[in-house]
Amino acid sequence: MNVMLMLNINPELEEDLIDYLLQLDCVQSFTSYHVRSHGRFDKLTLAEQVSGRRKRCQLEILLDEPDVTAVLTGLAANVGRDIMYWEQPVRNVGKIA
Repeated sequence: MNVMLMLNINPELEEDLIDYLLQLDCVQSFTSYHVRSHGRFDKLTLAEQVSGRRKRCQLEILLDEPDVTAVLTGLAANVGRDIMYWEQPVRNVGKIA
């Protein structure tokens, strides 16, 4: 089964995360984009507290389900902390050429 692994990270970790993902054989491609997170977080700056949001970077990685554990296992050692993640099942994958 295919899974979409979503990683929501501090933007300072973006380059290290991209480098990490590019070295993994199980990662064929991924998408990254800048987002704003809303909610209750620890250690917000004063500006983030006033605006009610913080800057984040989000990555979407399409993986085979067994490969998710391998990707997650190396995150702390190769990238850092302050990484939120979740998985979503993917019913269909294809390419229209």
